Amino acid sequence: MIKLRLKRYGKKREVSYRIVAIDSRARRDGRPLEELGFYNPRTDETRLNVPGLVKRVKQGAQPTDTVRRILEKAHVFEQVKATTTTAEG
Repeated sequence: MIKLRLKRYGKKREVSYRIVAIDSRARRDGRPLEELGFYNPRTDETRLNVPGLVKRVKQGAQPTDTVRRILEKAHVFEQVKATTTTAEG
């Protein structure tokens, strides 16, 4: 199963995260299938590859709880629903 999760990087106590698509059995900092965004919890900065995230979610990738909250703030799930309804109709 493909998961959308955070991959930690940066110095000690100055951590940042990349939002990645990765196999659920891989380790946290393992090789990702695709890097889809960036999240800095200290400044609450996010940069997202929205078309890539929409594509992965439509393919069935499951976000972790933290990534789900980040994507909800950015209204990514609304775009997923919008593209599925236009494709059906």
